[in-house]
Amino acid sequence: MMAILLTGGAGYIGSIVTERLIDKGREVVVLDNLSTGYRLAVHPKAHFVHGDINNRQCLDRIFTRFPIEGVIHMAAKALIPESVKDPEPFYTCNLIGGVTLLNAMVAHKVTRFIMSSTAAVYGQPDHVPIDESFPTCPMNSYGESKLSFERVLYWYSRAYELEVTTFRYFSAAGASRIYGEAHHPETHLLPRLLLAALDPQGHGSADIYGTDYPTPDGTCVRDFIHVIDLAEAHIRALEIPPPDRFRIFNMGSGTGFSVLQVVDMVEQITGRKLKRNRLSRRAGDPAQLVATSAKVMKELNWKPLYPTLEAILDSAWQWHQTHLTGYAG
Repeated sequence: MMAILLTGGAGYIGSIVTERLIDKGREVVVLDNLSTGYRLAVHPKAHFVHGDINNRQCLDRIFTRFPIEGVIHMAAKALIPESVKDPEPFYTCNLIGGVTLLNAMVAHKVTRFIMSSTAAVYGQPDHVPIDESFPTCPMNSYGESKLSFERVLYWYSRAYELEVTTFRYFSAAGASRIYGEAHHPETHLLPRLLLAALDPQGHGSADIYGTDYPTPDGTCVRDFIHVIDLAEAHIRALEIPPPDRFRIFNMGSGTGFSVLQVVDMVEQITGRKLKRNRLSRRAGDPAQLVATSAKVMKELNWKPLYPTLEAILDSAWQWHQTHLTGYAG
């Protein structure tokens, strides 16, 4: 049976994409260096390789050992504040590592490539919702490194006849029954709030970074998409190759929620009150990021199974209650 190579498959989104692929009878090879991922987040039916995308010998061994038909590339450095302070590892991983992976693919004649990109490539848009034709102007080196690799992908698709699909994620959230979101440190809004709600003393707090943005309540506005819906889009991209070898899709719900609105909804879902700590802005955070996903809906016949923030939060809350320490232990 042909297999899919999934880089970063021990991470949050990668674990659930792996789960959905295996549920559909696909063979999956997970490559992860476990710098931010967890061995326990790798599906037991997946083939796990502990290695790095910058290690060409490791990649050659994988392509030689397994009959790889396509690559889903999710391995990345992704912390935005860190990318502003120290951009070097972001370019080393997100750009140089990506090119190393592409070169191994070309050498082994694997042509289908699906990339995990980001809404951070847009920077601060003039208005929302954002479609794929919007200008790209990243506000941090994370977004810039991803955009740089997108440009590499375009030229590789033309020169080496690769079939490339790039998904620009907005805010992935939620959980499956088995796998969920666990980072150390945790920087993403929803898991931080849910973990605060789990405080056994009932003293959980919500850190709100910036209350003076040009938004209705002064806090950042984000578009949340369920991680299972993201996974389903990746599977459809494997099944439906791009007609012109290269395509880009935004992945969001089309609805924006402010940080304060999210805090309100977390309190509603969990039944817990959170203390609200109003802090200064974090470097590199745009005021609003809201997508239109009309293109992916049309071209991949994709439709979200969990379109509401309530459904996303409820799935994440269920997972966190049974994984109080994430994958630790």
